[in-house]
Amino acid sequence: MPEQNHRRITTTLSEINVTPFVDVMLVLLIIFMVTTPLLEKGIEVDLPKEPARDVETIEKSIISINSRKEIYLNDKSVSLNELENTLKYTYLAKTDKEIFLRADKGLPYGFVVKIMSKIKNAGIDKVGMVTEPIED
Repeated sequence: MPEQNHRRITTTLSEINVTPFVDVMLVLLIIFMVTTPLLEKGIEVDLPKEPARDVETIEKSIISINSRKEIYLNDKSVSLNELENTLKYTYLAKTDKEIFLRADKGLPYGFVVKIMSKIKNAGIDKVGMVTEPIED
């Protein structure tokens, strides 16, 4: 019988193992999917695009709150309890539901947020914050 040389030919596997990479990516995807709904956007504010125009020339309602927490819708005094119903009645037939809020800078943050909550509950989509320009 002739002798046969049985030689093993060995080759190296040159493929990259992507399993750990895919595992890490799936974990990151799950983390982002869980945390994204928890991140709430800030209160949506649409400020006037043309700062040269005076606020009174724009045909929008303005809620003003002075340092004594007195609330005015345009020039009419409104209590905190009746603000939401007054806004609902005022904006019932309007399609463009936008309002401007002028609040004294000394007011507590929680009070201003309460007013903004009443505005949102009244069905008003856009709230513009009115500020004073910084003088040079």
